[in-house]
Amino acid sequence: MKMFAAVSLLALAASPAIAGEPDNLVLPRGFHASVVAEGVGQGRHLAVRGNDIYVSTNTARDAEPVGIIALRLDADHKVVETQHFSTVANGTSIRFYKNALYATSPTTVYRFDFKGHELVPSSPAQVVIDGLPSKGYPSRGMAFDGKGGLYIEAGATGNICPDPAAPKSGKPVGLRPCPSLNGRSGVWRFDASKLDQKFPEGGEQIATGIRDMMAVDWSHRLNGLYGVMQGRNDRNDVVAEELHRIDKGANLGWPYTYYDMSMKARLTAPEYGGDGKTPAEGNYTTPLAGLSAHQSPLDLVFYDAKQFPKEYRGGAFVVYHGGAGAEAADGHRGYDVEFVPFDKAGKPGTIERFAEGFAGPNPGDRNPAKAAYRPTGAAVGPDGSLYVVDGKKGRIWRIYYDGKN
Repeated sequence: MKMFAAVSLLALAASPAIAGEPDNLVLPRGFHASVVAEGVGQGRHLAVRGNDIYVSTNTARDAEPVGIIALRLDADHKVVETQHFSTVANGTSIRFYKNALYATSPTTVYRFDFKGHELVPSSPAQVVIDGLPSKGYPSRGMAFDGKGGLYIEAGATGNICPDPAAPKSGKPVGLRPCPSLNGRSGVWRFDASKLDQKFPEGGEQIATGIRDMMAVDWSHRLNGLYGVMQGRNDRNDVVAEELHRIDKGANLGWPYTYYDMSMKARLTAPEYGGDGKTPAEGNYTTPLAGLSAHQSPLDLVFYDAKQFPKEYRGGAFVVYHGGAGAEAADGHRGYDVEFVPFDKAGKPGTIERFAEGFAGPNPGDRNPAKAAYRPTGAAVGPDGSLYVVDGKKGRIWRIYYDGKN
């Protein structure tokens, strides 16, 4: 298995930024934002086709599914028509491939075919993949390689893999082998053009050891699948969110290991005898970068357009929903969008905090109860603008570059 050099990127680039944008967003100089829509519900991911934006939505428990929101923009990037269609509940990844819209629910990947320039597909939904696991982490990451491959992620059953027979009064003991690694906790490749495929037997598993990874995208420039795995919840600030290139045979180490930010090493998880110092034994994939803990990365989008300055081309935007937990005066990490540059060899450079201020102007705003907005997804428009959606109130921003302060 190919291993990757670890890069610790704790220090963010000190990019000059200015305020005065909608919702007091803070962006690098020369970038600006506008609000193109609001109130679309609990948005998750975005897909863009021409002047049309499609939003997958989450649904509160016992609430009627909203399905997919379809928005048509005019030449000034203002919404002139809004519709919703399908009953896809608790959707996550949504992408266009060969003029068809693919959308995920926790258990199914659907395809919607469009006729001409219709905003809502007149053809019924078609099932591409069915039988994804219904329990555990329900969100699905999805990407296309442009060569007929559809990649789908199925996360683990939970944060760790505890042995139910272990004493309840003691520290958790992990199961080995972990049953969650059978038919989930990985990435599978399916045929994007084929209907009614069954998970997992209809696809080819290319990676294992994944806790939860809905932030995935294919880089055509680097010819590979990339993703950000959410690290485990209960090891304070040393557990990284892990940026990976996911090649065939990759093992990202869950639940037996975790990547330690301070030691820049993959260590044995405490449920398997780890002491916070002992390197993990085994052929595990080293992340390209260890990202700061507890940011809840929900989306990854490569930028291949030309509107932004050339240093952004070929890099990736990571969308962070933001950490949860008890309210803290200095807030939690995340609630922003970061940019990761890549060189021609695929090595990541210094991370830039690209868009921030979604939660509010004060550090303490960065918690679920107080945050004004929590970004969940992004997509690049045909003019090279970056669209970002909020999962709390359903606001969508368009971020663009004109070089003006």
